[in-house]
Amino acid sequence: MTDLRLCYQTVEFGKLDIHLCTLRNRQEFHDPDGEAEKLGISSSSWPIFGVIWPSSRVLANYLDEYQTESKRILEVGCGMALTSLLLNKQHADITATDYHPEAEKFLERNARLNEDDKIAFERVDWADDDDNLGRFDLIIGSDLLYEDQHIELLAAFIERHANETCEVIIVDPGRGRKTKLSKKMIEFGFSSAHLKPEQSTSLKEEFKGHILKFLRIKTTD
Repeated sequence: MTDLRLCYQTVEFGKLDIHLCTLRNRQEFHDPDGEAEKLGISSSSWPIFGVIWPSSRVLANYLDEYQTESKRILEVGCGMALTSLLLNKQHADITATDYHPEAEKFLERNARLNEDDKIAFERVDWADDDDNLGRFDLIIGSDLLYEDQHIELLAAFIERHANETCEVIIVDPGRGRKTKLSKKMIEFGFSSAHLKPEQSTSLKEEFKGHILKFLRIKTTD
């Protein structure tokens, strides 16, 4: 991490401050041992994990006052994990995941920066079914659907880790794949709703995406 240009910022949530060390910009790259390259992460896509995106802010703002008590929560594709850091500050039971080999290092650094407990983390590939995550009551994520092939992979990954009663909240910036994802989630027994978020003062421009909410409730015979 020492060869990267970094920056520090604070994101405010009411009376809570979340401090973050991130990449300075989207031009940073450091893969001296070729670890990311072996995982199929190109130099151009390498920095994507390391900055705070508008969708991440929308997700964190939405979950700031959400009822998370007694829920086991999973953040998918956490990147800089703004929401995980916020929920951890609120003492929620949060586990973070990402595919990028540097994500865990930044997560640990930022948890320490906020003087909070270490956040459970596992590096996962959505296509693999041999992880150790288990199942969750609430699954969250932001800006996950970059390609059409991600739709089935993400839906199947969520299904493998969703309890019979489970809520899923995904913020999509408007890449044109939300309807296809909803269809797959409905196949797994979830209801589907697309919500327009309230505009946050922390965003420089209007957010044109949606909050995708999926809910499945265990039925009793």
